[in-house]
Amino acid sequence: MVVHSASVRVLAGLDPEQRSAVTAPAGPVCILAGAGTGKTRAVTSRIAYRALSGDISARHVLAVTFTARAAAELRARLAALGVGGVQARTFHAAALRQVRYFAPRLLHGRAMPELLDSKVRLVTQAAARSGLRTDRAAARDLAGEIEWAKSSLVEPGEYVVAAAKAMRDTPHEPARVAEVFVAYERLKRSGGVIDFEDMLRAAVWGIEEHRDVAEQVRAQYRHFVVDEYQDVNPLQQRLLDAWLGGRDDVTVVGDASQTIYSFTGATSSYLVDFPRRYRGATVVRLVRDYRSTPQVVGLANAVISQARGAEARLRLELVGQRPPGPEPQLRIFTDEPAEANAVAARCRALVDAGTPAKEIAVLFRTNAQSEAYEKALTEAQVPYVLQGAERFFERAEVRQAMVALRAATRSIPGETPLPAAVVEALTAVGWAPDAAPAGGAARERWEALAALRQLAEEYAATTQVLPIGPAASVERPATLADFNDELARRAAAQHVPTVDGVTLASLHSAKGLEWDAVFLVGLSEGTLPTTYAKTVEQVEEERRLLYVGLTRAREWLWLSYASARAPGGRARRPSRFLPQLDRSGGAERAGAGPVARRPERRRSQIVSCRICGVTLLAGPDRKLGRCPTCPSDIDEELHERLHEWRRRVADAQRVPAYVVFTDATLVALAERRPGRPEELIAIAGIGPRKLGLYGEAVLALVAGAAVADVCPEKTFQIPS
Repeated sequence: MVVHSASVRVLAGLDPEQRSAVTAPAGPVCILAGAGTGKTRAVTSRIAYRALSGDISARHVLAVTFTARAAAELRARLAALGVGGVQARTFHAAALRQVRYFAPRLLHGRAMPELLDSKVRLVTQAAARSGLRTDRAAARDLAGEIEWAKSSLVEPGEYVVAAAKAMRDTPHEPARVAEVFVAYERLKRSGGVIDFEDMLRAAVWGIEEHRDVAEQVRAQYRHFVVDEYQDVNPLQQRLLDAWLGGRDDVTVVGDASQTIYSFTGATSSYLVDFPRRYRGATVVRLVRDYRSTPQVVGLANAVISQARGAEARLRLELVGQRPPGPEPQLRIFTDEPAEANAVAARCRALVDAGTPAKEIAVLFRTNAQSEAYEKALTEAQVPYVLQGAERFFERAEVRQAMVALRAATRSIPGETPLPAAVVEALTAVGWAPDAAPAGGAARERWEALAALRQLAEEYAATTQVLPIGPAASVERPATLADFNDELARRAAAQHVPTVDGVTLASLHSAKGLEWDAVFLVGLSEGTLPTTYAKTVEQVEEERRLLYVGLTRAREWLWLSYASARAPGGRARRPSRFLPQLDRSGGAERAGAGPVARRPERRRSQIVSCRICGVTLLAGPDRKLGRCPTCPSDIDEELHERLHEWRRRVADAQRVPAYVVFTDATLVALAERRPGRPEELIAIAGIGPRKLGLYGEAVLALVAGAAVADVCPEKTFQIPS
């Protein structure tokens, strides 16, 4: 290949790994690109390098990605490099263009069917024909399930088995979903319309079943680039294979650690298996992170290093390239309102110190979590925008619930306690406090209404109203009418239009974006990972979701969770994915200020569960070396001897038993059964002093010695 000066200029400023990706020979190339490693630059530079050197013609290149924004970015970068004519489109846009072009030929002159913008209307009709009454949220979940099936190349008659095999959390019994699927397909055909999956299938069918179409498409497109390859689903891969037609000039770019859309049918298996499918493929790893500080990169590496499964085989350990920045901070709060208020106060401080509001993001697991942050930011007079979601009080279910709450003031007795009155009113819109549906749109709707119930409980607990008139000196409990006034006030405050503000976004909608300062909030068990993550694969996807959130931050990173949802509520545990950060300088409980610690305290080691491998944060779990949900392999007989030994030692020393060893330490000893001093001291809570005091006796007990042999009935003195 003759290298021209224009193509040489493309290589300027590339790091060694990027240069390897750009100059790789024609044929299969797999670029494993970590977050912030310049993958778009590498991809566009590869296309430009080959085009400017005469290796390929730009008009024969098809670059596909998943968003119109990403496709536009590819085109803009190529234009800046002096290369025009490359087709950079989403899978759907590329397929639609081809189907429309070939429709007269394939349909023998008939018009192309109309393309549905949304499945929801037809799915609602299909559900009714199948005997299911659905609201809009339930219809969206059914539509999503049908979309998953069609993207996974699953036919209606195969759905029940496929859903069971994939362990789908279905919105209804799988057999009922299959009935709706069948009815939906019939309604579509009778109405003469197609959906987006049909359109992709039509593009595949046109190429696979019509030689003249295949020859024309393959003559036009000879070189392929696929961005975000970890998000490809089976239907999209089938279309890519049809375009290729057995050829192998394809460059794929992806990061298995950012696979977070498997619920839609996306799978990283094609990225993982690429080197096996294309023997001799060039594989390049981009690991130099130009986005985030080494401190942020180090934390992201620590979280993803615990990953398991197929994706973990392609795990990349990023190397930060920016100058050092502040350490990530972990904050612990007593409840969610305290957490939200602290986040808002910190956002206010950042903005006042000169950080543009648009360079700050608050990221959470579910959209239903946004309300607390909308309120807190509003009260702190910090502008905000929501990414990929409606504001809380603009959501259809919330507006409907507020109408029901206002109507309930006429039917519910005034002496009814506020929380009970709100629950009663919400039942009128189909909400049940103990009947949370499966994950998806219906679950989001349920959680939004549950948030209203939670607001009512907090309002009732903290608000006493001073009446007007003769009884003005006596406060009374807040009523449903008072609560409606409070909701109206909040809605009015949060509906103020904003242009430039702090971004509130779910972790899913944050992918592909980045900010100077990022707050990752609500990092507790049951939220991240969600309670609906039941399999190892689902839990691992939740871990990757946190990894995506971490790698959105350029410089300043805050992680937080609340010990309870509401003041005085049930205690919650921090997310199992959180590594043990150095909390000097700020692990904080709301209202208490920084926790006092030695200023030179060393950073704690990351401790992983010896059974499932997740990162352990809580002290008792670190002692045990396992998650509380993982099975115990405790030696009960040894545990009893350790208890008796501790009792005797504590009595002899005239100290409480826990001063010798805590209950958690005894369980850890009986489970881990250390045989050497170094194994004993590896258990959290056993330091050099206790090793010297009790190490010999404990090791003897583990080896089978009787309590009387290691702890004779005599006074036990603690060395000074």
